[in-house]
Amino acid sequence: MTPTARTLAALRADGYTAAVVERWNPHARIRQDLFGIVDILAVRGRETLAVQVTAGSGVSARVRKLTGSSALPLLRMAGWRVQVHGWRSVKVKRGGRAMRWDCRIVDMANSENPT
Repeated sequence: MTPTARTLAALRADGYTAAVVERWNPHARIRQDLFGIVDILAVRGRETLAVQVTAGSGVSARVRKLTGSSALPLLRMAGWRVQVHGWRSVKVKRGGRAMRWDCRIVDMANSENPT
């Protein structure tokens, strides 16, 4: 299961209606995010949540990407919450073999100090 699929499942379990807004551009052969920074858009009531999804090791790079984006202040002014979700596999018990998936969530409410 991909990190995007894990985030979609987690958001839906929390009561959000969520959809992937990242698209494959076959001509340029790249993935293009909504506004250059959003992979998943989720709504619940009056709340709109924009999420950038990555593997656990890519969280700091995505935070830098969002912090440097001109779209981030516009989304926040529109009342959107913006988060980075980083997924990694961790051991359930120290020294054990069983693993589970854990999500690190960084809220981009204050881009000057995101963590």
